[in-house]
Amino acid sequence: MSGYSAFARYYDELTANIDYRKRGEYFHSIIQRFKNTKENILLDLACGTGSISEVMAVLGYDVIGVDNSDEMLGIALDKKFDSGLNIQYLCQDMRKLDMFGTVDITICALDSINHLAGLDDVRKVFENVAFFSEQDGLFIFDVNTPYKHREILADNTFTYETDNVYCVWENTFDADTLEVKMQLEFFEREENGLYSRSSDSFSEKAYSENDIERLLSECGFEVLGKYGDDTFAPPEEHSQRIVYAARCIRSGQKY
Repeated sequence: MSGYSAFARYYDELTANIDYRKRGEYFHSIIQRFKNTKENILLDLACGTGSISEVMAVLGYDVIGVDNSDEMLGIALDKKFDSGLNIQYLCQDMRKLDMFGTVDITICALDSINHLAGLDDVRKVFENVAFFSEQDGLFIFDVNTPYKHREILADNTFTYETDNVYCVWENTFDADTLEVKMQLEFFEREENGLYSRSSDSFSEKAYSENDIERLLSECGFEVLGKYGDDTFAPPEEHSQRIVYAARCIRSGQKY
């Protein structure tokens, strides 16, 4: 997993196309579909710069955001200061999650699960979420699909340009492991008109639906819903993203 040390500075600027309010409201609609109680302590796992945490707090949840990047959390704290929202942020690796108590809902958005290096790490995260979930707590997360890794990310190179930074994003795809290694080069415009260069790298790995569902079951969850590309329709062959909704039926705090 990456610390996003350089990427953090440009993350919000380069992901300005993401409608965080819409994504937060989509997660909220899934929660409303499956949760009948008023308990609303929500863990935003791999919260990044806090954009979705802010949306969920506005929607009325008591939000705890966890991320492994000091740089990303620094930006999240700046947003919290500006908005005045009561969000608690913790700097932790989600494979080693250590909460003060249990939560009612856990979300993990924007393919953060894909950043885990293998099924052992995915299992650790699922076990941690189960341990810190209330009985019948919800776990909602999305993953990029093998199709997206093979056909969209693949060995492609992407470029992004804003007023302040130019980014070259180069992928290297391993067809055997479904892993995409990503190398990012940033060129930031300085006040003197020259550019400074910085780099970051990370990787994402795609997992099969069978593996995800097997690990959820083994870690104490039942799958309530599985949706393709941020809809309420089942995933299709060419879906780029799958969203899972699961219920904790075997909380580590209870057994």
